[in-house]
Amino acid sequence: MTDNQDLIDLVRTIPDYPKPGIQFRDVSTLLLDGPAFRRTIDRMVALVDPASFDLIAGIEARGFIVSAALSYALEKGKVMLRKPGKLPGKSVFIDYALEYGTDRIEMHVDAILPGQRVLLVDDLLATGGTAMAAVQLLRGQGATVEQALFIVDLPDLGGAEKLAAAGVTPGALMAFAGD
Repeated sequence: MTDNQDLIDLVRTIPDYPKPGIQFRDVSTLLLDGPAFRRTIDRMVALVDPASFDLIAGIEARGFIVSAALSYALEKGKVMLRKPGKLPGKSVFIDYALEYGTDRIEMHVDAILPGQRVLLVDDLLATGGTAMAAVQLLRGQGATVEQALFIVDLPDLGGAEKLAAAGVTPGALMAFAGD
């Protein structure tokens, strides 16, 4: 992780959201700043080797913003990992636990060809529940997932360790202590 203080300064902290005791790291304030968002994407591009993956998978919703920009910059296709009932075609899904509830993500059954290498992208890595579910969903359809990329990592919550234990190298532009 490099010094990205210019970007860190643009991430807002919202206390007690979505429940008391949580310090929510809100990247929407960073996204409001066009030049800063461009720097964010440029710096994320610099963290990956485009030859090491075929597609980029983005997790709904803020992960779509980041993954779409990376897909454009790297000229890679994009797989959408969506909330339930949002995909028009036949889909597969996985249910998973969050730090404050449960959820489900889905993708089209024909989005991945067996053996395709996929870079997983989202805005924030916390406990790793959503990211691990995405890895399992992608791998379950035959994808190879070896790297995940985030704007923000909350290392005290252990998500990066879970990904690493599953053979996925996590990367992030910034980290915030605590929850």
